Amino acid sequence: MSVMSNRHHIVRRQIGLICSLMSLLTSPIFAQNNPRTILDFDKGWRFYLGDEPKAKDVAFNDSDWRKLPLPHDWSIEGQFSEQHLSTTQEGALPTGIGWYRKVFTVPISAKNKAIFIEFDGIYRNSEIWINGHLLGIRPYGYSSFRYELSKYLKFGSEKNTLAVRVDNAAQPNSRWYTGSGIYRNVRLVMTSPIAVNQWGTFVTTPTVSNQKATVSLQTSIRNATRKSQTIRIVSTILDTFGKAVATQTATSVQLKDTLTIVSQQFDVSNPLLWSVEKPYLYKIITQIYSQNQLVDSYETPLGIRYFHFDPATGFSLNGQPMKILGVCLHHDLGALGAAVNRRAMQRQLELLKAMGCNAIRTAHNPPAPEFLDLCDEMGFIIMDEAFDMWKKKKSKQDYGLSWDAWHKTDLEDMVRRDRNHPSIFIWSIGNEIREQFDSTGITITKELASIVKKLDTTRPVTSALTENIPDKNFIYRSGALDLLGFNYKHEAYADFPKTFPNQAVLASETGSSLQTRRHYDMPSDSVRMWGKGGPANFKDGNPDWTASAYDNEAAYWGSTHEQTWKVIKKLPHMAGLFVWTGFDYLGEPHPYPWPARSSYFGILDLAGFPKDVYYLYQSEWTNKPVLHIFPHWNWPKGKTVDVWAYYNQADEVELFLNDKSLGVRKKTGDDLHVMWRVTYEPGTLKAISRKGGKPVLTQTISTVGKPTKIQLIADRTTLKADGKDLAYITVNVLDDQGNLVPDANHLITFSIQGEGIIAGVDNGYQASMEPFKANYRKAYNGKCLAIIQTSEKARKIRVKATSEGLQGAVLELISR
Repeated sequence: MSVMSNRHHIVRRQIGLICSLMSLLTSPIFAQNNPRTILDFDKGWRFYLGDEPKAKDVAFNDSDWRKLPLPHDWSIEGQFSEQHLSTTQEGALPTGIGWYRKVFTVPISAKNKAIFIEFDGIYRNSEIWINGHLLGIRPYGYSSFRYELSKYLKFGSEKNTLAVRVDNAAQPNSRWYTGSGIYRNVRLVMTSPIAVNQWGTFVTTPTVSNQKATVSLQTSIRNATRKSQTIRIVSTILDTFGKAVATQTATSVQLKDTLTIVSQQFDVSNPLLWSVEKPYLYKIITQIYSQNQLVDSYETPLGIRYFHFDPATGFSLNGQPMKILGVCLHHDLGALGAAVNRRAMQRQLELLKAMGCNAIRTAHNPPAPEFLDLCDEMGFIIMDEAFDMWKKKKSKQDYGLSWDAWHKTDLEDMVRRDRNHPSIFIWSIGNEIREQFDSTGITITKELASIVKKLDTTRPVTSALTENIPDKNFIYRSGALDLLGFNYKHEAYADFPKTFPNQAVLASETGSSLQTRRHYDMPSDSVRMWGKGGPANFKDGNPDWTASAYDNEAAYWGSTHEQTWKVIKKLPHMAGLFVWTGFDYLGEPHPYPWPARSSYFGILDLAGFPKDVYYLYQSEWTNKPVLHIFPHWNWPKGKTVDVWAYYNQADEVELFLNDKSLGVRKKTGDDLHVMWRVTYEPGTLKAISRKGGKPVLTQTISTVGKPTKIQLIADRTTLKADGKDLAYITVNVLDDQGNLVPDANHLITFSIQGEGIIAGVDNGYQASMEPFKANYRKAYNGKCLAIIQTSEKARKIRVKATSEGLQGAVLELISR
């Protein structure tokens, strides 16, 4: 077993003590002097796709089931098919019922421990048994939860059987791709009978300045000894180098009940503040002593910062005004589906950070815990969202069916789990909730806001609203929202100080602009809204199910990227925005039905390749020099081609075709790009941006020749041999001069030598029917992607790409 350093706990043992599941029998990790043990429980599982009611029984024979590690999403392994569509929204991949089983042993030395199994997320309707005993059910597919195993376990050489049934058969239950299975991490946690409870600390910073910060810590302690106890608690704040900066000790603490809350307060001198530019992280180590023996040790992340939402001036962080420059993200990871992978999420955030994004809305559900860890570390502001619907359903089989029984538990668990993350600034209790249109919205909003406030009063509560007429919006009329979030309808933003006086406001969802990477329809200077007031349906679109990569197409309810950003950037009362969406995602393929199977809304496509509009945001949201011209320069001779340029840190851009000037363009008014209308002739386009007459940047685009070779570029060439690390390999089809061929669609075949596997392939095309789990992929508009995953053996990995008629390519990775 590998050791997992959980964000909430400190694990005091050496990695070398735990090598495999077999070592569980005799490993020193179970020694009495080790107060808390956390084990990845990701290996040794068997899986069966289908229903097998007897699989909960210990005696059931699962020897012919598939062996696999977790996290696992069985849907992403399937083939796209119209047979899998209950509506057009879920992605056309198989769902159904699946079973997981794991057999393990626990040494006798752990008999006096409290032993729990923790699941970060199972989609959906999970039922879990240990040794034939039902531990519980959990309908919501995005909740984290745990069960205690202690009283049902066998110790020593006797085997224990954990069985998990996952039921995602009832469709439709979502408006996007969910994945199916135990798609987030699982761990086994062992503690002493006296220990910090699950998600049992809550850290706040009541007062913060550059000179001093007051840090308050509440610790919930579980006493499972069934008798009163006297303990001592020592909590220490450590800086990033592990140096203690403050310590508090509570002595003679009486534990009489099952749970006891202990409060401690610290002063930190000259604190380093957490910000999006410098996300400095402290941590708090809480140690519990009983009869002078250490019985538990628990870690809590700490970011010291303060912020404010103001009705007139918007948002400020640590006293400095700033716009929230955010995107909405669904939880899928493209070709990996819903199966959580830390490196895959990190890559997404790296690409967004480079674009200038500083905020994420977790649309529309609680995210994986590791995602929030990354946001803490990388400096993102998070709107943590609980639900896409309340009691009134949006899909026939969705969470509305479980609302009455589960919404309180699910919301409480989200807040308890996530409230120590410094990246979280906003709690969202819902998205486009149907109860906003009738009086039930008042009652439910008050209830949900109250649930949050009982657990955390340090962050505002919002709900993403579609109705911006106050009298018609019952969620707003509840008076329970601290922050108003509005989706779309940017024309109304300027009037919000009058419409919603003394209310802090942000744009919780904007855009829904539609693009297919590197596909261009002309002319480009008229906006095309799909639906009301525009093309009525997909028959008015392109026969290849594409949307133009110029920023001039959007869903009827939304806007182009430029339309909304122009408004928000000049309105100080608008705290910021969350663009729909950062990446294309599986499902919801508006405006096209099948065979389109993923969205067109992303600033980056499903493979993570930037669309042209990425550089619009980079030119607006960063201080790095930007000059980006498009489209490509391979067209029929004499065709009229619109050439756009995004740029910053310059006064003007001059465009040349074959060294002949086509004129200088300057952004005027609130323009965000410039354009030339050019009669195509082969050759080279060159753009030069200038400031004060001096060149800033130059970009060239040339007519390319026939495709001749493959190029492989890895985002990282040195990887961890942990069985989880990834290299994202961009595959380019080039001409003999090394230029990307803009319409190349060659079938690329991949092969691997060494300790690695092909975890997924993609090309970003929204209507591609090729499977993600394969060793081949067609290039789309010159590019495709291969995702390589390491094994647990340190060795070189050799990746080879071939295609008929092209010179192949080889890339070497090192796994350490």
